Amino acid sequence: MATKTLEDLFHETLKDIYYAERKILKALPKMARGAQDEKLKAAFQQHKEETEGQVERLQQVFEIIGKRPRAKTCPAIDGIVEEGEEIMEEFKGSPALDAGLLAAAQAVEHYEISRYGTLRAWAQQLGYKDAVKLLDETLAEESKTDEALTKLAEKAVNAAAQKHAA
Repeated sequence: MATKTLEDLFHETLKDIYYAERKILKALPKMARGAQDEKLKAAFQQHKEETEGQVERLQQVFEIIGKRPRAKTCPAIDGIVEEGEEIMEEFKGSPALDAGLLAAAQAVEHYEISRYGTLRAWAQQLGYKDAVKLLDETLAEESKTDEALTKLAEKAVNAAAQKHAA
């Protein structure tokens, strides 16, 4: 059996995040419909548009490394998305629903930030300069989305969940 290389690991991880992004594309409209706060709905809708661009960039990265875009099941993102679906079911109509949805969205963002940071470092190590630029662009978007969600949680969503509970 041939020894696996960093290039092999890069390709496998790329397939993983490609699956994750496509799974997230399906989950975001459901989360937007489930959200009660208008700003949170808008954030989910905006991130769906960003995610479409991220999928396109991933397809370009596959092209750069001479591989066909292919997804590999990602149990981590499946679990995070499943948790979000459970929150929508268990907290439907509850004042805490939006806080739960926002937390689930941030779990997704943190996973993506971790993956894109790793892929970017490996692309740099492997000399994929064009891939580094694409991955860096996505990493910046994911970080910006995470910051926006934190602000929304701190300024409105968490307080609304607490106020209604009192």
